[in-house]
Amino acid sequence: MQEDPRVTFGRRLSELRKVKGWSQEKLSLESGIARSYLGGVERGQRNIALLNICRLAETLEVPIGELFQHWR
Repeated sequence: MQEDPRVTFGRRLSELRKVKGWSQEKLSLESGIARSYLGGVERGQRNIALLNICRLAETLEVPIGELFQHWR
């Protein structure tokens, strides 16, 4: 059975955030996205909107596609 794509995306977001050495709070402040929402995204509990995906990629200074790398 294939993993829920929300979980896969959340795991990748968490990886990229940690590579920068940022907390969820720091990513929240830099992106303007609520920390509680980001936590839900990273846990795979939120279905993130495309605009927020774009905002996170820009904030993390990665191409949008980088957020979708390592999908199994």
